[in-house]
Amino acid sequence: MVHVLSSRILLRPTDPERSRAFYGEALGLAVYREFGTGPERGTVYFLGGGYVEVSGRSQTPPAPGLQLWLQVADVRAAHSELLERGVEVVREPVKEPWGLVEMWIADPDGVKIVLTEVPADHPLRYRPGI
Repeated sequence: MVHVLSSRILLRPTDPERSRAFYGEALGLAVYREFGTGPERGTVYFLGGGYVEVSGRSQTPPAPGLQLWLQVADVRAAHSELLERGVEVVREPVKEPWGLVEMWIADPDGVKIVLTEVPADHPLRYRPGI
């Protein structure tokens, strides 16, 4: 078996500066590290238990099936904060039939991002009798 020590998602945006502004300023992700110089330099952001790296440039947007899942403590608070920062909300926060509260946004290249809240009484957090 491969012994994985760390991992990250690599994004090759069509407009690196626009994507860095989105992930760093609009989403407010903290920078883990930066490397290189110029407009195609790399910026790696903390993403909870992982990382997302925005570096290089692509002539086409990422694969249409690529989606990011970000768990947040309070989706409605994130919704308000992102609206204040000018982020377009693709779908407002909704409590799904499976019990999670989800809201959808997209990055400048159309990568779909779901912000998810796991309520305190959800089975992912609470298991009676344990």
